[in-house]
Amino acid sequence: MTELAQMFELQQSATFFGSWGGLALALLGAGLAAVLSGIGSAKGTGMAGEAGAGLLCQDPGKFGKVMILQVIPGTQGLYGLVVWFFAIFRMGLLSGSLPELTIAQGFQYLAACLPMALGGLFSAIAQGRVAAASINILAKKPDDWSKGMVLCITVEFYAILALLASMLMIINISA
Repeated sequence: MTELAQMFELQQSATFFGSWGGLALALLGAGLAAVLSGIGSAKGTGMAGEAGAGLLCQDPGKFGKVMILQVIPGTQGLYGLVVWFFAIFRMGLLSGSLPELTIAQGFQYLAACLPMALGGLFSAIAQGRVAAASINILAKKPDDWSKGMVLCITVEFYAILALLASMLMIINISA
């Protein structure tokens, strides 16, 4: 190894990120995908649950349909968990040893996980609002509740696009 390469390596290990930097950035990205999508799903299912509880006080017989509408915003949390698992699998964390990732690879994983992190957060909250409005449709026109389902699925499409974007980017990170 030349003196210049040794000096560069020493400088890199003494930086803020140090030798754990690449792995830390990659884990941050994977964690954000799981946590932010989960936060969005919790918020979205909470909003739909509040609306559903109000309806169920008046008509307990609609529990099955209310539950379906409430569960729909929870899918983003599952998508975030899939991205988290796939990212740590691709990093090599499941092999039993800690991988050595460069700072560049760490930033690649962070960038690859951001579509699901942010897409999951915002689409789950938006879908929770649509699900709450769909529960209002169920309350006033029970025969038209499937129209509310279609509205919820429209928002789901964007969560699926975020999942697809993150998965394709993770697949293309070179080991």
